[in-house]
Amino acid sequence: MSQAVNERTKAAYLESTLSIILNVLLFSLKFWVGIRSASVALMADAWHTLSDSFSSIILFFGFRISNRGPDKQHPYGHGRMELIAAVIVGVILGIIGVNFVVESVQRFFNNESAKFGLVAIIVTIISIISKEIMARYATHLGKEHKSELLKADGWHHRSDALSSLLILVGIFLGRYVWWVDSLLGILVSIMLFYAAYEVLSKSINSLLGTKLDADFKKELDDFICSQLDFQVYLHHIHMHQYGEHKEMTFHIKLPAHMSIGKGHAISQKLENSILSEFDIVATIHIDPYENKS
Repeated sequence: MSQAVNERTKAAYLESTLSIILNVLLFSLKFWVGIRSASVALMADAWHTLSDSFSSIILFFGFRISNRGPDKQHPYGHGRMELIAAVIVGVILGIIGVNFVVESVQRFFNNESAKFGLVAIIVTIISIISKEIMARYATHLGKEHKSELLKADGWHHRSDALSSLLILVGIFLGRYVWWVDSLLGILVSIMLFYAAYEVLSKSINSLLGTKLDADFKKELDDFICSQLDFQVYLHHIHMHQYGEHKEMTFHIKLPAHMSIGKGHAISQKLENSILSEFDIVATIHIDPYENKS
């Protein structure tokens, strides 16, 4: 395992472990206060927090599986398991959101309200602060290590912090508007749906494969030109990513009269240079062209 992958895995394991411990503690506090206050919003928020633990467990094992090396059935390794795990996290967010909407609507039509107290305020403030800290930590790690799964976990933490913020506002409005608890439950669900969309759209697009970024295409063109003293006409570029492992294939055009040996030497040089510069395993196909100049 390379040092970069090892550091990435350590960061994911630490984040997921801290997340699980914090979320279980917050779930216990929120659920207890939710029962005392008869608040669907607080109890829903408690389950939202506990769902963060489920996503962190998925994150932990997703990274563990994705770091397995290639085998006979999986010649490119298991890197895409990280994206599959992110999809699972997104689905969990969506399911929880649906449950909150149903519960909130039922309480509204049953004319059920919540009774908040000082303990509910304190627990909610603790939740907002701690979850925002975890959100920034996970998002920072996700950007640093280019991990959609860590970013997804950061989204999960932030959505929990925002839902707790809404509930805090609702606690102060609850004495004036009896149905505020039901409204907050629906608003929390909408946030969950948006978070699920963000996580699922990015992860599924990565699994399906997306068009090569135009800026990277130009960077690759410029880099290859810097390695040779003539134009090779780069085209038919395809990128495949398996976690941290990246494979790329493309065509270059070389003079038709050039020997096979020289053409192979050029492609070998470019493949080695690309691996060194971009950490991408490249496979180059050579097309002949007639130089009529």
